[in-house]
Amino acid sequence: MRLLGLDPGLRTTGWGVIDVSDNRLRWVADGIVCSDGDLSLAERLAQLHRGILEVVALHAPGEAAVEETFVNQNPASTLKLGQARGAVLLAASLSGLAVAEYAPRQVKQALVGSGRAAKEQVGMMVRQLLPGCQSRQTDSTDALAVAICHAHYRGTARRVQAALERAP
Repeated sequence: MRLLGLDPGLRTTGWGVIDVSDNRLRWVADGIVCSDGDLSLAERLAQLHRGILEVVALHAPGEAAVEETFVNQNPASTLKLGQARGAVLLAASLSGLAVAEYAPRQVKQALVGSGRAAKEQVGMMVRQLLPGCQSRQTDSTDALAVAICHAHYRGTARRVQAALERAP
């Protein structure tokens, strides 16, 4: 199964694609989609939307996972981040992908074992779990972390469902 992880941001949205086979993870690609700060909000959201559509068309994932919005001190920034997240969710959904959502704390817990892990720890684990991963951008590394988190939770959910189907 090919999974797309997304780390939404208005300036820069990170994306990462991994292949999952049983418990094995393989890095496929990662990158960023940027919006032009000189454009209107609507035009910037359209840039993000089109960029994610291109990534989906190029890499053909079967599912997507998106990091939930981190609420910060500035309400205007949080609102803009939420709008960027909406554009990214819409692009994935309109592409026919099932979309899972994970809180930042949940992603860190799945990768490092602590919901309070530092970005550096998460990046180190991404590179450990995905040999050959060349990601050097924080946003794309975060997106790969979201994809790995989804792979772990998705695998657990499948095993639970299989056990329930076998139960009398």
